[in-house]
Amino acid sequence: MRILVVEDDSVLREAVVSLLKEEHYLVDEAATGDEGLYMAEQDIYDLIVLDIMLPELSGLEIVKSLRNNGHTVPILLLTARDSVDDRVTGLETGADDYLVKPFAIRELLARVKAQIRRKSNQGLDGELAYGGISLNSRVRDGFADGKPLGLSTKEYDLLEFLVANHQQIVTREQIFDRIWGFDSDTTISIVDLYIHYLRKKLAPSGLDSHIQTIRGAGFMLKVK
Repeated sequence: MRILVVEDDSVLREAVVSLLKEEHYLVDEAATGDEGLYMAEQDIYDLIVLDIMLPELSGLEIVKSLRNNGHTVPILLLTARDSVDDRVTGLETGADDYLVKPFAIRELLARVKAQIRRKSNQGLDGELAYGGISLNSRVRDGFADGKPLGLSTKEYDLLEFLVANHQQIVTREQIFDRIWGFDSDTTISIVDLYIHYLRKKLAPSGLDSHIQTIRGAGFMLKVK
């Protein structure tokens, strides 16, 4: 699962990013509103942790822009404002939850996990499943009809992205940005190679046909 943290306080941002990485999330970070909005618009995240008070664009402006443009990613607001009106404004703008600073680490993690479960239909045991394919985040492996696939790190992340977005087209660009990152020095052709790897590992169970190539668009995980 990939999370975007947008927070201008470098000490807090680094602490939150470090905490989430310890929980085995993939994490990107931004320090300004403009940068945060640009990254969020790539539509590759399972959750955005977003400060309200940001330079350039406020967190509320980012939420409004994303929702007006059809982005449904869960958004957890971080706010130093503890008034009812401020919290209501955030939720009415389109945020899914909020935390008032300072907050407890356990509460942040609990709210992050709750939003990700809600977005991806992930079970309490960290499992995602679709069409005979399942993934368990605790062991970071995939299963085909209950048999382990022995996935590499990148294979797991790719299959997780496909399962979480099953029956939806994901573009090569989205896959590349999510799995390899904006700053990767590899080329986008790596996506097709890893799609090939996944199909090969799913082939013995006959589930490789679930990964469909959508010509001119990308890929979709869908039972034929």
